[in-house]
Amino acid sequence: MNTSHNHDGHDRARLQAIARRVMLERGLLPDFEPAALAELQRLEAAAAPALEGSVRDQRQLLWASIDNDDSRDLDQLSVALPGPSGAVKILVAVADVDSRVKDASALDGHARHNTTSVYTAAEIFPMLPEELSTGLTSLNANEDRLAIVVEMTIGADSALLTADVYRALVRNQAKLAYNSVAAWLEGTGPQPAAIGAVAGLADNLRAQDQAAQGMRNFRHVHGALSLETIEARPVFDGDQIRELKVEQRNRAKDIIEDFMIAANGVTARYLAAKNLPSIRRVVRTPKRWDRIVELAREHGVSLPADPDSKALDEFLVGQQAADPLRFPDLSLAVIKLLGPGEYVAESPGAEAPGHFGLAVKDYAHSTAPNRRYADLLTQRMLKAALAGQAAPYPIDVLGTLAQHLTLQEDAANKVERQVDKSAAAMLLESKIGQQFSAIVTGASDKGTWVRLLSVPVEGKLVHGFEGLDVGQQVHVQLVGVDVDRGFIDFKRR
Repeated sequence: MNTSHNHDGHDRARLQAIARRVMLERGLLPDFEPAALAELQRLEAAAAPALEGSVRDQRQLLWASIDNDDSRDLDQLSVALPGPSGAVKILVAVADVDSRVKDASALDGHARHNTTSVYTAAEIFPMLPEELSTGLTSLNANEDRLAIVVEMTIGADSALLTADVYRALVRNQAKLAYNSVAAWLEGTGPQPAAIGAVAGLADNLRAQDQAAQGMRNFRHVHGALSLETIEARPVFDGDQIRELKVEQRNRAKDIIEDFMIAANGVTARYLAAKNLPSIRRVVRTPKRWDRIVELAREHGVSLPADPDSKALDEFLVGQQAADPLRFPDLSLAVIKLLGPGEYVAESPGAEAPGHFGLAVKDYAHSTAPNRRYADLLTQRMLKAALAGQAAPYPIDVLGTLAQHLTLQEDAANKVERQVDKSAAAMLLESKIGQQFSAIVTGASDKGTWVRLLSVPVEGKLVHGFEGLDVGQQVHVQLVGVDVDRGFIDFKRR
């Protein structure tokens, strides 16, 4: 969406002020305490952590990172190795953040409070200072780094045959970006120069792509949901906001997503096998399955009365093929009706609820310790398991932490959404009175929400919302915006 508005080019500063205000309103810390910064200086001056005997040297492997074009906090690398009889080994290396950030340190205190990096349109509020998250603990190109490696043997039928977890020294051979790698894999763009510069890397990435596609299909056969949402981010020209750009899914993102889902499953099962508790990521049985059934019926499909992820996925795949343009809106409706994910602590041997949307029972966030505290906690548990030590966190402490992680993640999401809405309100200031087609994305006592079909903007329906429910299409008129509060108000036409 491109739309002109009359500002003096101070959009970024205005959005930064909004972002900092909302961080504080939501109980998140926008800045690091002096004690944490002093600790950071000591870490920067200290030598690299000493290598222990159990750390494997895997610097010679063709490791590469694939991330957003502007990402500098690199949490994971991946590589494919040939396995026995048509199988392939996929290795995922995760940055060993715990080697620098110790439990109960001042830096850990800040990370534990916020629990996540907050990525707003105007400013990033990193969970750990950038000197760490984009420096000492980032898996930067051509740097030797300590990592936790999850090794998975994927059979010719794409099932997981064996898995292992160990510590290693790794070296990123190429820093790659999703969009250019995807264009190359899909045949719509040239091979990125960084791939050509490393002998054998192109073939390795093709092997990773093939393995990931097989793993994805295997998951969907077992009931993982084919969901696709529209994510838009504000694009600046200097300090003035120009447009909202929609982020598209692509093959390179799929590689990383599939490997991370698999690695997170291995991690959860590894801790359970070693008799250590874990923090699990769960999406419980859908809150509003009845409305999902109704939504399917409106599309001429009947779903079972009881929640069934496989049946739901078949419906979603069918709709994606029939109406790809509107599929993200249907996806968004289903995601809202499924309800949010949450963290729970699980004792070894106990039955935690699984992840409905991914059709996986065992799932622990473990692959992004620079930007999520849950992953750093999981890493400490893994290192204890590898060393044959007791759990660093007893189950009751983990339970309290899990609740805190869920609350703070929700707060961080609200900050990101609010800043996105303020950015959208800035762009729409000049469009008041115009009419749009929209889809209902939320309907509750708190209000009815719609998302425009022509531009990826969500707002509140303040008039004419009676009788509407999630997934219905309506015509609306823009009646007002409030940039500071991120309000965008529509009425039904």
